[in-house]
Amino acid sequence: MDKSLTNWKPNIAIIGLGYVGLPLAIEFGKQYEVKGYDTNATRIESLLKGEDITLQSTSTEIKKAINLAFTTNVEDLIDCDVFIITVPTPVDENKKPDLIPLLTASSAVAGVLKKGAIVIYESTVYPGCTEEDCVPVLEKFSGLVFNKDFFCGYSPERINPGDKVNTLTKIKKITSGSTIEIADRVDALYNTIIEAGTYKAPSIKVAEAAKSIENAQRDINISFVNELALIFDKMGIDTHEVLNAAATKWNFLPFKPGLVGGHCIGVDPYYLAYKAESLGYHPQVILSGRNVNDQMSSFVANKIVQLVTKNKPISESRILVLGVTFKENCPDIRNSKVFDIITQLQKQGASVVAFDPYANAAEVLDKHQVELITDLKSYDAIVLTVAHDFYKALDYSKLKASPNAVIYDTKAFLDKKIVTARL
Repeated sequence: MDKSLTNWKPNIAIIGLGYVGLPLAIEFGKQYEVKGYDTNATRIESLLKGEDITLQSTSTEIKKAINLAFTTNVEDLIDCDVFIITVPTPVDENKKPDLIPLLTASSAVAGVLKKGAIVIYESTVYPGCTEEDCVPVLEKFSGLVFNKDFFCGYSPERINPGDKVNTLTKIKKITSGSTIEIADRVDALYNTIIEAGTYKAPSIKVAEAAKSIENAQRDINISFVNELALIFDKMGIDTHEVLNAAATKWNFLPFKPGLVGGHCIGVDPYYLAYKAESLGYHPQVILSGRNVNDQMSSFVANKIVQLVTKNKPISESRILVLGVTFKENCPDIRNSKVFDIITQLQKQGASVVAFDPYANAAEVLDKHQVELITDLKSYDAIVLTVAHDFYKALDYSKLKASPNAVIYDTKAFLDKKIVTARL
């Protein structure tokens, strides 16, 4: 490493303080002057009190970042040398990349960009997005020239929401830069906080592509076992028992069926597919996997109806859904497929309630018009959709309205002895 890099102490701005940005701001804030910027004033107010509604960081962890300040004013970033953009990259209703948050953040940064500055992107994108979509915005609104007046890097996030073991510093970090020198600089910067070390990719596009295939690969593997679940259900075979048997072979990959939501696996493959199609190639495997995973909520809803109507009409049934977040022990409801299940059951005439001690009730009501209950009663069907640890302590016998009440487990989380069926 260039010795000059060991003494480099840039002022850092983190753009976007969600699941990715806040942990990053905290770690850098232990060693560098850091400004954490977010347009959400309510988010900033809670962080100033040491409160993180995402539950990624504790009040104690936030306080350890002694050089970290929070702001909603982009002008406060005027003295920063490094800008790290960590905003969401969702898809629209047509499953096409929605770059509005990314390009909006880029234009905001451009307004305070100075010569010599580095803009690093962590948001998941398709290969080429940084240099082909973001750089023109930076040039346009700053009046500066790329790779002459300012530079870029790409270091894809690998945050796993709710995971308290594989945290930011414990996961190897891919880095890259728009020139050889900048790549070294970006790599050196991340190496000061990442205990697991870094991997310097040869280009920004390689780093972008590596991130996009990480989640696409997982999505495809899950789609395979989801398709098995669809097949084995018709055969009356328990998919998990089949997987347990197959897992006795040393090189069998232990993926499990389930709902694929969230802001990564359920979204990122569409970015890669979009880029491929723009180049004239139709990605059959990637989109086939997405198609299988996207239909699982319909399969689950129909299965519940099938099980419930063995005992009583669906229109007379009360159904409890346990969990609305996209994964366990985490309050994140983005792209959660559970809401699709609730909607489909309601369209069938069922009375559906949802209970989730992790989700923000106001957010759930605002975005999905689902009111979370806090008082559990008895139901004709209990559907476990998220494997929150909290649910282990529930007395499921008391939740059943009758001995014939259905317990459907989409996560193979509960004791099989008490379950009617599982995905």
